[in-house]
Amino acid sequence: MVSHQAALIYVMVMVSAADGNMTDAELAMIGEIVNILPVFADYDSSLLTNSTAACAELLDADDGMDRTLDVIRAALPLRLRETAYALACDVAAADGEPHPEVMRLLEIIRHRLDIDRLVGAAIERGARARFVRLPESR
Repeated sequence: MVSHQAALIYVMVMVSAADGNMTDAELAMIGEIVNILPVFADYDSSLLTNSTAACAELLDADDGMDRTLDVIRAALPLRLRETAYALACDVAAADGEPHPEVMRLLEIIRHRLDIDRLVGAAIERGARARFVRLPESR
């Protein structure tokens, strides 16, 4: 069993890796989230690389996605499941329009964490609103 903070990191890593390309924007977002959110207040941020590597190793195994989702679900108390989904959506939105693979993974995460469809839609919309980009000035 992993800590609840590690489970939150696993969710973010899964989303970042879903399209096969962990971008600098996504990795920076994960680092910023770990450094600023209260849920990570007692998390040793020097462990972030270890947690990321442990998640990647778990994902690489046979049935890695299912096993990783099982670990995440087991480690998260009910009160942190919506938080996990919100963090997943923030990482998905960090570098623009998410790829279809990422959108499918978000749907899977929402189901596995028993996030209500309407609550999930509100969380997704909030992420889009936070990460909107203005057209470049001419």
